[in-house]
Amino acid sequence: MERFNPSSPQGKLVDTCLRAFCDSDQLAGLLQDESETKSVLRACGSPIIKLLLRLSDAIKNREGDFDLVIQRLDDLIALATEKFYAFPFKDVPPCWRDLFREASFLKFAAVAVKKSWVQQNGNLDLQPLSGEQMDEMVKTIDMALIMAGPPASSDSQEQIKSVFEFLQEIHIESIQAPEDYPLRKRRKLDKENNLWQDGFPKSEAFEPPVSNPISKWNEPSFDDFERHMLHPNDNDIGPEPVIVKGALNHWPARNNRPWKSPSYLLSKTIGGRRLVPIELGRSYVDEGWGQKIITFKEFMGHYILDPESSALATGYLAQHDLFAQIPSLREDITIPDYCFTSPPPPHRSSPLAEKHSKLAQLDEPLLNAWFGPAGTISPLHTDPYHNILSQVVGRKYVRLYAPKESEKLYARGVEDGGVDMGNTSALDIGVLAGWDGSEEEKMEAQERFPLFRKAEFVDCILEEGECLYIPVGWWHYVRSLSVSFSVSFWFN
Repeated sequence: MERFNPSSPQGKLVDTCLRAFCDSDQLAGLLQDESETKSVLRACGSPIIKLLLRLSDAIKNREGDFDLVIQRLDDLIALATEKFYAFPFKDVPPCWRDLFREASFLKFAAVAVKKSWVQQNGNLDLQPLSGEQMDEMVKTIDMALIMAGPPASSDSQEQIKSVFEFLQEIHIESIQAPEDYPLRKRRKLDKENNLWQDGFPKSEAFEPPVSNPISKWNEPSFDDFERHMLHPNDNDIGPEPVIVKGALNHWPARNNRPWKSPSYLLSKTIGGRRLVPIELGRSYVDEGWGQKIITFKEFMGHYILDPESSALATGYLAQHDLFAQIPSLREDITIPDYCFTSPPPPHRSSPLAEKHSKLAQLDEPLLNAWFGPAGTISPLHTDPYHNILSQVVGRKYVRLYAPKESEKLYARGVEDGGVDMGNTSALDIGVLAGWDGSEEEKMEAQERFPLFRKAEFVDCILEEGECLYIPVGWWHYVRSLSVSFSVSFWFN
């Protein structure tokens, strides 16, 4: 088989697609009764596996009707999606997640060789990928990662990482216009390349006053931080929150790979093509709150850089494992050493202490990204792990209540549909503190939650470059004062 410049990014991309994503031998092995191949995909049934095998062969050989192949793969993805909604998400049989991924990877490979397929000359003489092909390929594989999760195999994860790196290289080549490029097109390209060079917009968001400041430490040693957790000043409270300064100074995200640069973030997402799940609405407990999946470029353009350009609701990329999805961003940060201390168990005063104590010990911290405009709010809630909240870009107001204050904070409990919201308060801190809402809403909230006024709290403005240690079980309310990019590190 003739190949298209195998050393080029596109050549490497196609080779990975046909070699790894179109693994007909593995699919054929699943149809053998005596096969030693272990795969949950077999539970989908032999008719589905036979169809996957035929489609895989068609893509490798670029035979048959391209549009029909794509339609059959879309049908399989739709079938898997239906199964996602037929069960509670945690109970979806693993075979349907595998089918979603397998069909998506085959579709990705088919789109990658589409122009060669259309030629029907038997050669893999590829034309450069079009922008539409790039859009479809990124969308297909990102939807698989978001909806079905990454594959369990480390080899498969490396292959996915590789194809995104190849796509990134292809994108970079495509925006580097040659000298003989038509002047009109070069001007258009230069305009597009410079769209995102400015920083994030300045904010005039309301800044709550700090009433009970949290103490600050300048890069405490590992031993001093562990001692702070294990030997609290007040045993009736347990370890208390503390702000750590200087711990992020060495992060590339704060230096030569700056997350405060929109153009840099777009450059890490294949020109903004990567998909991200965002929350719509100021807070997840507000009426009308929702979720959707959009491109990173759309998220940046509509919700971050020009949030007032339309009547769109606030968009927030919240509690998303962005770093598993885009490993190159993970390389811009490091896990704080404090996450590897031996923290105490949940404090006895927490009503969730028993539940949180039963959680298995983490092998490594859980990382989540929080990226949004000024005004986003995480309502008062508590988490099952200790947390180092690291403020990479922007500023946030944070208010915290010790576990012993829980009875004054009105946990929601189990709500309609059997959803356990026991870790989230029914209080709207903004209304009760007098910052938000009408006078009528403020009075109604005070009458409905009379114990709240007796609850003791500490608060702070978490500045760019600072970390906030939040002990397990502490209730916290978080309000963005500017465009903000934070990373949480959960550990136990």
